[in-house]
Amino acid sequence: MHQASAFNPSTAANQSAPIGSPLFAPRARKSVEMKQESLPFTVRLVTSEADVHKAVKVRHSAYARHVPVLAETLREAEDTDFAAGVALLLAESKLDGSPLGTMRIQTNRYRPLALEQSVHLPAFLQHRSLAEATRLGVEQGRMSTFVKTVLFKAFYQYCLQAGIDYMVITARAPLDRQYERLMFSDVFPHGEFVPMRHVGNILHRVLSLDVAGAAQAWKIAGHPMFGFMTGTRHPDIDLGALPVEVDAQMPIRRAGFSHVARSLAVA
Repeated sequence: MHQASAFNPSTAANQSAPIGSPLFAPRARKSVEMKQESLPFTVRLVTSEADVHKAVKVRHSAYARHVPVLAETLREAEDTDFAAGVALLLAESKLDGSPLGTMRIQTNRYRPLALEQSVHLPAFLQHRSLAEATRLGVEQGRMSTFVKTVLFKAFYQYCLQAGIDYMVITARAPLDRQYERLMFSDVFPHGEFVPMRHVGNILHRVLSLDVAGAAQAWKIAGHPMFGFMTGTRHPDIDLGALPVEVDAQMPIRRAGFSHVARSLAVA
């Protein structure tokens, strides 16, 4: 996943399958009592035109700091933001509602992942339910690293609830090392870097994480993210009824918005 700024988890704690098919079936999870924490911000799915504007503003600002050439193409919402099988996450301050961060999640339910414009995925990822996170960006400030960490947790929870098999990301150096620390593994041998069309042909490494096995892997490794990701409930992360949302189109489209600053194709 192309990131606009650094993310250190250690410091911050095809229209192809019918509804209910094994490919995208939500996983049953054991009821586990866990501690609860309140956050100074919320993370939720984008559901309105105003939400999209907030997400695009944060996205452009973040990319402008680190990859300004690419940022010039991100001043407005992209067609992919409104595609079926896509969701936008938005982090907002509880104090004043200002946008603090955003991430785009695309599943492969309706179409190939964006990274598949540039690479052919290996056999172990074929015929699997996948979710790619892209367009991650946060506002500068003392909470920026923590906002990214919570957005990553929301991505993980999204995948758990939606029955995703693998989280897949692309990362440029040196940000790829952060995903190694999260126990993502190379999709291709030797950790090769590949030009990615959806991120301006910048060289990226492709990594994946087994969603069902992540918690156990973190536990065995004594990973600092284990408690935060699996043993703490954050009510301020609100993803709604994901199994329905993943099968349907993005909530903003069902709400009647088909464009933001320009006309967008509707699948």
